[in-house]
Amino acid sequence: MSENHRLPDYLDHIQQAATDARSFVEGLAKDDFLADKRTQQAVIMSLIIIGEAATKVMDSYAEFTQAHAEVPRSMRNMRNRMAHGYFDINLDVVWDTTQQWLPDLLKQLPAVRQDADDEDQNGMVLP
Repeated sequence: MSENHRLPDYLDHIQQAATDARSFVEGLAKDDFLADKRTQQAVIMSLIIIGEAATKVMDSYAEFTQAHAEVPRSMRNMRNRMAHGYFDINLDVVWDTTQQWLPDLLKQLPAVRQDADDEDQNGMVLP
């Protein structure tokens, strides 16, 4: 992946992965999710993508991250736990994330994305 990404690109990655994760579990009951390894893998990968993009935002755009404290920083921690502690993944937490946290994140992202676009267009120097 190119390191020439801009802040709006990372936010787009977060939004797409969150949308994907939600679509993977759409219409599923929790028991169905817990029995469906393919869906589990797809959701986990989406959460890792969210965490990776969030890490890039947090590392490269500290001022922007501080200005948008409403977007949870737990994305990075979740990614690290999933990527490095695969055998310890709690599927109940993954399910709860798709049902509670991702819908909230998806509601917040459009305004955050608009701020990123505004800063980008106003000549803010982005890495």
